[in-house]
Amino acid sequence: MKPAPFAYHRPTTLDEALATLAADPHAKVLAGGQSLVPLLSMRLARPSALVDLNGLPGLDTIEVSEAGVRVGALARHAEVLASAEVRRSQPLVSLALGHVAHATIRNRGTTVGSLVHADAAAEMPVVLTLLGGSVEAASVRGRRTIAAADLFLGPLESSLAPDEIALSAFFPALPAGAGVAFEEIARRHGDYALCGVAALADGESVRAGFVSVSDVPTVVDLTGVPAGERGEAALAQLDPQGDIHATATYRSELVRVLTERVVQSAMESRQARSPEDS
Repeated sequence: MKPAPFAYHRPTTLDEALATLAADPHAKVLAGGQSLVPLLSMRLARPSALVDLNGLPGLDTIEVSEAGVRVGALARHAEVLASAEVRRSQPLVSLALGHVAHATIRNRGTTVGSLVHADAAAEMPVVLTLLGGSVEAASVRGRRTIAAADLFLGPLESSLAPDEIALSAFFPALPAGAGVAFEEIARRHGDYALCGVAALADGESVRAGFVSVSDVPTVVDLTGVPAGERGEAALAQLDPQGDIHATATYRSELVRVLTERVVQSAMESRQARSPEDS
Protein backbone atom coordinates (compact mmCIF):
# COMPACT_ATOMS: atom_id res chain seq x y z
CA MET A 1 0.00 0.00 0.00
CA LYS A 2 0.91 3.64 -0.31
CA PRO A 3 0.40 6.32 2.35
CA ALA A 4 -2.75 8.39 2.27
CA PRO A 5 -2.17 11.95 0.97
CA PHE A 6 -0.60 14.39 3.42
CA ALA A 7 1.01 17.84 3.41
CA TYR A 8 4.75 18.04 4.01
CA HIS A 9 6.57 20.73 5.99
CA ARG A 10 10.32 21.02 6.54
CA PRO A 11 10.84 23.94 8.93
CA THR A 12 14.28 25.42 9.47
CA THR A 13 13.77 26.73 13.02
CA LEU A 14 12.24 25.20 16.13
CA ASP A 15 9.77 28.06 16.48
CA GLU A 16 8.56 27.45 12.93
CA ALA A 17 8.21 23.73 13.61
CA LEU A 18 6.22 24.33 16.80
CA ALA A 19 3.93 26.85 15.12
CA THR A 20 3.29 24.49 12.21
CA LEU A 21 2.47 21.64 14.56
CA ALA A 22 0.22 23.81 16.71
CA ALA A 23 -1.75 24.94 13.64
CA ASP A 24 -2.73 21.38 12.69
CA PRO A 25 -3.85 18.98 15.45
CA HIS A 26 -3.69 16.06 13.01
CA ALA A 27 -0.06 16.60 11.96
CA LYS A 28 2.71 14.19 12.93
CA VAL A 29 6.40 14.78 13.62
CA LEU A 30 8.96 13.04 11.40
CA ALA A 31 12.50 12.44 12.71
CA GLY A 32 14.04 9.07 11.80
CA GLY A 33 10.80 7.70 10.39
CA GLN A 34 11.61 4.05 11.11
CA SER A 35 8.41 3.62 13.12
CA LEU A 36 6.17 6.18 11.44
CA VAL A 37 6.82 5.42 7.77
CA PRO A 38 5.69 1.76 7.97
CA LEU A 39 2.50 2.90 9.72
CA LEU A 40 1.93 5.42 6.93
CA SER A 41 2.53 2.81 4.24
CA MET A 42 -0.01 0.44 5.83
CA ARG A 43 -2.40 3.37 6.42
CA LEU A 44 -2.48 2.59 10.11
CA ALA A 45 -1.59 6.27 10.53
CA ARG A 46 -3.23 8.91 8.34
CA PRO A 47 -1.90 12.32 9.44
CA SER A 48 -2.96 15.42 7.58
CA ALA A 49 0.65 16.62 7.49
CA LEU A 50 4.20 15.66 8.39
CA VAL A 51 6.49 18.13 10.13
CA ASP A 52 10.02 17.02 9.25
CA LEU A 53 12.54 17.92 11.96
CA ASN A 54 15.62 17.03 9.91
CA GLY A 55 16.15 20.63 8.81
CA LEU A 56 16.42 21.89 12.38
CA PRO A 57 19.90 22.66 13.73
CA GLY A 58 21.18 21.51 17.12
CA LEU A 59 18.93 18.50 17.67
CA ASP A 60 21.48 15.82 16.75
CA THR A 61 23.69 16.30 19.79
CA ILE A 62 24.87 13.69 22.30
CA GLU A 63 25.95 15.33 25.55
CA VAL A 64 27.64 13.42 28.36
CA SER A 65 28.19 14.95 31.79
CA GLU A 66 28.70 13.72 35.34
CA ALA A 67 24.92 13.67 35.68
CA GLY A 68 24.29 11.45 32.69
CA VAL A 69 23.61 11.31 28.97
CA ARG A 70 21.39 13.68 27.03
CA VAL A 71 20.43 12.53 23.54
CA GLY A 72 19.00 15.02 21.04
CA ALA A 73 15.90 14.32 18.99
CA LEU A 74 17.84 13.77 15.76
CA ALA A 75 20.69 11.70 17.20
CA ARG A 76 20.63 8.32 15.45
CA HIS A 77 20.75 5.02 17.33
CA ALA A 78 24.04 4.19 15.62
CA GLU A 79 25.67 7.43 16.77
CA VAL A 80 24.64 6.88 20.38
CA LEU A 81 25.75 3.26 20.24
CA ALA A 82 29.17 4.24 18.85
CA SER A 83 29.87 6.76 21.63
CA ALA A 84 32.50 5.55 24.11
CA GLU A 85 31.50 8.40 26.46
CA VAL A 86 27.90 7.17 26.55
CA ARG A 87 29.12 3.66 27.26
CA ARG A 88 31.24 4.86 30.20
CA SER A 89 28.54 7.07 31.67
CA GLN A 90 25.56 4.73 31.30
CA PRO A 91 26.46 1.34 29.83
CA LEU A 92 22.86 0.13 29.90
CA VAL A 93 22.03 2.53 27.05
CA SER A 94 24.76 0.96 24.90
CA LEU A 95 23.89 -2.59 25.90
CA ALA A 96 20.25 -2.14 24.91
CA LEU A 97 20.97 -0.22 21.70
CA GLY A 98 22.97 -3.17 20.42
CA HIS A 99 19.68 -5.09 20.27
CA VAL A 100 17.66 -2.40 18.49
CA ALA A 101 16.55 -3.67 15.06
CA HIS A 102 19.22 -3.98 12.36
CA ALA A 103 22.20 -1.79 11.48
CA THR A 104 20.38 -0.13 8.58
CA ILE A 105 17.53 0.92 10.84
CA ARG A 106 19.90 2.07 13.59
CA ASN A 107 21.66 4.29 11.05
CA ARG A 108 18.45 6.22 10.45
CA GLY A 109 16.23 5.67 13.47
CA THR A 110 16.45 8.02 16.44
CA THR A 111 16.60 7.09 20.10
CA VAL A 112 14.16 9.83 21.10
CA GLY A 113 11.77 8.78 18.34
CA SER A 114 11.77 5.23 19.67
CA LEU A 115 10.95 6.53 23.14
CA VAL A 116 7.96 8.66 22.15
CA HIS A 117 6.65 5.91 19.86
CA ALA A 118 6.02 4.18 23.21
CA ASP A 119 6.23 0.60 22.01
CA ALA A 120 6.62 -1.75 24.98
CA ALA A 121 8.30 -4.22 22.61
CA ALA A 122 11.13 -1.74 22.04
CA GLU A 123 14.28 -1.63 24.14
CA MET A 124 14.80 2.06 24.89
CA PRO A 125 11.49 2.80 26.67
CA VAL A 126 12.21 0.23 29.37
CA VAL A 127 15.79 1.50 29.74
CA LEU A 128 14.55 5.04 30.30
CA THR A 129 11.97 3.80 32.81
CA LEU A 130 14.40 1.60 34.75
CA LEU A 131 16.96 4.40 35.02
CA GLY A 132 14.40 7.04 36.02
CA GLY A 133 15.17 9.17 32.98
CA SER A 134 13.09 11.85 31.32
CA VAL A 135 12.17 13.54 28.04
CA GLU A 136 12.26 17.28 27.41
CA ALA A 137 9.35 18.47 25.27
CA ALA A 138 8.46 21.83 23.74
CA SER A 139 5.36 23.45 22.27
CA VAL A 140 4.21 27.01 21.56
CA ARG A 141 3.11 27.00 25.23
CA GLY A 142 6.65 26.45 26.52
CA ARG A 143 8.87 23.60 27.60
CA ARG A 144 8.41 20.83 30.15
CA THR A 145 10.25 17.77 31.42
CA ILE A 146 8.32 14.49 31.38
CA ALA A 147 9.57 11.81 33.76
CA ALA A 148 9.72 8.32 32.28
CA ALA A 149 7.21 7.17 34.89
CA ASP A 150 4.70 9.64 33.41
CA LEU A 151 5.57 9.21 29.73
CA PHE A 152 4.15 5.81 28.80
CA LEU A 153 0.36 5.59 29.10
CA GLY A 154 -0.57 2.51 27.07
CA PRO A 155 0.24 0.56 23.91
CA LEU A 156 1.87 3.05 21.50
CA GLU A 157 0.53 5.89 23.65
CA SER A 158 2.66 8.52 25.35
CA SER A 159 1.75 11.60 27.37
CA LEU A 160 3.36 13.84 24.75
CA ALA A 161 0.69 16.30 23.60
CA PRO A 162 -0.20 16.48 19.88
CA ASP A 163 1.40 19.93 19.60
CA GLU A 164 4.62 18.97 21.44
CA ILE A 165 7.99 17.99 20.03
CA ALA A 166 10.33 15.81 22.08
CA LEU A 167 13.65 17.66 21.98
CA SER A 168 15.85 15.28 23.95
CA ALA A 169 15.99 12.38 26.36
CA PHE A 170 18.06 12.20 29.53
CA PHE A 171 19.50 8.96 30.93
CA PRO A 172 21.05 9.33 34.42
CA ALA A 173 24.65 8.17 34.79
CA LEU A 174 25.36 4.86 36.45
CA PRO A 175 26.22 5.45 40.12
CA ALA A 176 29.66 4.38 41.33
CA GLY A 177 29.62 0.73 42.29
CA ALA A 178 26.36 -0.04 40.49
CA GLY A 179 25.95 -2.67 37.77
CA VAL A 180 23.66 -3.19 34.79
CA ALA A 181 22.85 -5.94 32.31
CA PHE A 182 20.53 -6.47 29.36
CA GLU A 183 19.43 -9.53 27.42
CA GLU A 184 16.55 -10.42 25.14
CA ILE A 185 15.28 -13.39 23.16
CA ALA A 186 14.10 -12.87 19.57
CA ARG A 187 13.45 -15.26 16.71
CA ARG A 188 16.22 -13.55 14.76
CA HIS A 189 18.66 -10.86 15.85
CA GLY A 190 17.06 -7.52 15.10
CA ASP A 191 13.48 -8.78 15.32
CA TYR A 192 11.24 -7.53 18.10
CA ALA A 193 11.98 -9.37 21.32
CA LEU A 194 9.75 -12.17 22.51
CA CYS A 195 10.96 -11.12 25.95
CA GLY A 196 13.73 -8.87 27.18
CA VAL A 197 15.07 -7.93 30.60
CA ALA A 198 17.16 -4.97 31.75
CA ALA A 199 18.55 -5.02 35.29
CA LEU A 200 20.06 -2.41 37.61
CA ALA A 201 21.87 -3.42 40.80
CA ASP A 202 22.83 -0.45 42.97
CA GLY A 203 23.93 -1.22 46.51
CA GLU A 204 21.19 -3.34 48.07
CA SER A 205 18.65 -2.23 45.48
CA VAL A 206 17.89 -4.59 42.59
CA ARG A 207 15.35 -3.68 39.92
CA ALA A 208 14.46 -5.23 36.58
CA GLY A 209 12.58 -3.86 33.58
CA PHE A 210 10.77 -5.97 30.99
CA VAL A 211 10.42 -5.72 27.22
CA SER A 212 7.49 -7.32 25.33
CA VAL A 213 5.81 -8.52 28.50
CA SER A 214 3.30 -5.77 29.36
CA ASP A 215 1.46 -3.04 27.45
CA VAL A 216 3.84 -0.43 28.86
CA PRO A 217 7.47 -0.64 30.01
CA THR A 218 7.28 -2.31 33.42
CA VAL A 219 9.85 -2.29 36.22
CA VAL A 220 9.72 -4.57 39.26
CA ASP A 221 11.65 -4.29 42.51
CA LEU A 222 13.58 -7.46 43.35
CA THR A 223 15.53 -6.07 46.28
CA GLY A 224 16.14 -8.76 48.85
CA VAL A 225 14.84 -11.60 46.68
CA PRO A 226 17.39 -14.45 46.81
CA ALA A 227 18.94 -16.03 43.74
CA GLY A 228 16.77 -18.78 42.30
CA GLU A 229 13.56 -17.00 43.30
CA ARG A 230 13.87 -13.79 41.29
CA GLY A 231 12.16 -15.14 38.18
CA GLU A 232 9.07 -16.25 40.09
CA ALA A 233 9.05 -13.01 42.11
CA ALA A 234 9.11 -10.97 38.91
CA LEU A 235 6.42 -13.10 37.29
CA ALA A 236 4.16 -12.57 40.30
CA GLN A 237 4.11 -8.85 39.44
CA LEU A 238 3.61 -9.34 35.70
CA ASP A 239 0.92 -10.78 33.45
CA PRO A 240 2.56 -11.98 30.22
CA GLN A 241 0.14 -12.27 27.31
CA GLY A 242 0.24 -14.57 24.33
CA ASP A 243 0.23 -13.32 20.73
CA ILE A 244 1.15 -14.55 17.25
CA HIS A 245 4.82 -14.57 18.23
CA ALA A 246 4.73 -16.47 21.54
CA THR A 247 2.24 -18.09 23.88
CA ALA A 248 1.69 -16.69 27.35
CA THR A 249 3.22 -19.86 28.81
CA TYR A 250 6.38 -19.53 26.75
CA ARG A 251 6.71 -15.82 27.49
CA SER A 252 6.29 -16.54 31.21
CA GLU A 253 9.09 -19.09 31.06
CA LEU A 254 11.32 -16.53 29.34
CA VAL A 255 10.60 -14.10 32.18
CA ARG A 256 11.67 -16.72 34.71
CA VAL A 257 14.89 -17.64 32.93
CA LEU A 258 15.99 -14.20 31.77
CA THR A 259 15.28 -12.49 35.08
CA GLU A 260 17.57 -14.85 36.96
CA ARG A 261 20.29 -14.59 34.35
CA VAL A 262 20.21 -10.83 33.79
CA VAL A 263 19.97 -9.86 37.45
CA GLN A 264 22.94 -12.08 38.23
CA SER A 265 24.89 -10.45 35.38
CA ALA A 266 24.06 -6.99 36.72
CA MET A 267 25.29 -7.94 40.18
CA GLU A 268 28.50 -9.36 38.76
CA SER A 269 28.95 -6.22 36.65
CA ARG A 270 28.61 -4.17 39.83
CA GLN A 271 31.47 -6.05 41.41
CA ALA A 272 33.65 -5.94 38.28
CA ARG A 273 33.42 -2.21 37.51
CA SER A 274 36.71 -0.40 38.08
CA PRO A 275 37.05 3.16 39.42
CA GLU A 276 37.90 4.36 35.90
CA ASP A 277 34.54 3.07 34.65
CA SER A 278 32.52 4.90 37.30
